[in-house]
Amino acid sequence: MGLIPSKTSKNGRKNTTKLKPDKYEDINAKEAVKFSDFPLSKKTLLGLQEAQYRQPTEIQRQTIGFALRGKDVLGAAKTGSGKTLAFLIPVLECLYREQWSSVDGLGALIISPTRELAYQTFEVSHIFEIILLICVGLSFQISESERIHETNIVICTPGRLLQHMDETATFHASNLHMLVLDEADRILDMGFADTLNAIVENLPKTRQTLLFSATQTKSVKDLARLSLKDPEYVWVHEKAKFSTPATLEQNYVVCELHQKVSINVNSQKQRIANILIHRPTLSSRDMKRVEVYNDFVRKQNAVLFATDIAARGLDFPTVNWVLQFDCPEDADTYIHRVGRTARYKEGGEALLLLLPSEEKSMVQLLQDKKVPINKIQVGAALLCGLKECNTY
Repeated sequence: MGLIPSKTSKNGRKNTTKLKPDKYEDINAKEAVKFSDFPLSKKTLLGLQEAQYRQPTEIQRQTIGFALRGKDVLGAAKTGSGKTLAFLIPVLECLYREQWSSVDGLGALIISPTRELAYQTFEVSHIFEIILLICVGLSFQISESERIHETNIVICTPGRLLQHMDETATFHASNLHMLVLDEADRILDMGFADTLNAIVENLPKTRQTLLFSATQTKSVKDLARLSLKDPEYVWVHEKAKFSTPATLEQNYVVCELHQKVSINVNSQKQRIANILIHRPTLSSRDMKRVEVYNDFVRKQNAVLFATDIAARGLDFPTVNWVLQFDCPEDADTYIHRVGRTARYKEGGEALLLLLPSEEKSMVQLLQDKKVPINKIQVGAALLCGLKECNTY
């Protein structure tokens, strides 16, 4: 099965007649207040309605209009602004318009920096009745290599995708219509530039490309020049007063090294995140990363001890507090970490612990990036008390 039933003519050959795209040329995104104001298919609108998505966010409103017309898009918006639906909806509508079916193979490719973010995109896509494959090593009854050639949409990490390109004989992307690069700057920051270039070289030149990121770095712009053709630039919050959500309260504390909690939140041993909840014990250190992610999402009360694994795109509905015990390497990393809370229209709080030697430079970096953060005084008892918390 694919997105829609396969249509064949009397001689058994596939009917390649395309749906007329005329209706997309008259889209006026400025007048789109509801998703139903866009010329979307009934299935897509039903899925959105059942998931309680009725009004598009700004990044969704602007992106969908351009993408439905077949334009390449370079999109940037604050973390938590709804970028996932901004590319999922055009992907589904593009393949629907092309009458894509199981015999057509790969139609859309969505590349994410981490397994967790790829998995989250996969979960969001479940509001639509389509068949997908996620190339992150999840447990399938039939292995990825045996199914990937008949899959319409692949959601994956760069390394796993390149592995399939090199080792899976039945996998090809010659019919690809749409490429999506999600959190592109993070993909590049993680050292996947060469991998990404190798992937792009093996894709059709005629494809449509959507590139999304919460920050626009030089490397992202270089990638855009290589991957996008005459793109539409959608920078939703470019002129915003602050680079973080207005509903996020941000504070920092200056303390001595011996006052810090004796955990290394950047440790490679850590699977996804440390949490503080109202239950006495947790024993999930050896769980697989995706299983830990699922467990964390289901928590009714959670505090995220920020790590770089959980710093991009992930949506944890119950996280109200984000704590950073180690000074981030730069302001962008800080912005992405605190972006795990105060998502959409919700509120949230963030606390950063700094050493006296780190305060001046880090605060200046945050101010330069338009991050409103306040210095507060916290008693030593509270800092010591955090050591007693049960964590992953």
